[in-house]
Amino acid sequence: MTVRVEDADARSEPIIRGKSLTAVNEATLRTVIDTGEFGTFVTDEPVPHGGTGEGPSPLQTVLGALCGCEGVTFKRAADDLGLDYEGIEFEASYTIDIRGRKGDRTVRPHFQTIKVVARVFTAASQEDLRAVVEETEARCPVLSLVRDAGVDVTMVWQREPV
Repeated sequence: MTVRVEDADARSEPIIRGKSLTAVNEATLRTVIDTGEFGTFVTDEPVPHGGTGEGPSPLQTVLGALCGCEGVTFKRAADDLGLDYEGIEFEASYTIDIRGRKGDRTVRPHFQTIKVVARVFTAASQEDLRAVVEETEARCPVLSLVRDAGVDVTMVWQREPV
């Protein structure tokens, strides 16, 4: 049997992890993003906005990243707290004042609001679910990022009995 003893100083050291990708934009609204080990994906704008419609807009991609990050973080928090669940369905939307994107420097060019409804399919109690949600929202890097950017974020968590 191996016993490992750590002191408080060792636990306070940063644990840094890095990832990288490359992206190519050929003077259009379309960008091909290569994540290396996970393949490529495209961001674009809809045809009515001047794009080719070949992929989600960059802002939709951020919204999708928020849902994905919430899903990953929820799973980790649920495992840590012993909550069983069958899955989560997300519905997400945002608003943006496009004057900022068009050059009005008095208007921020990113999200004004984000709303996410997360339906968690679980037999767990509302109280147990609330504890996992609290951990999830405290730990989620993408949620933290958009909140730190001053975006008005509304997260609605719903328990769906199984």
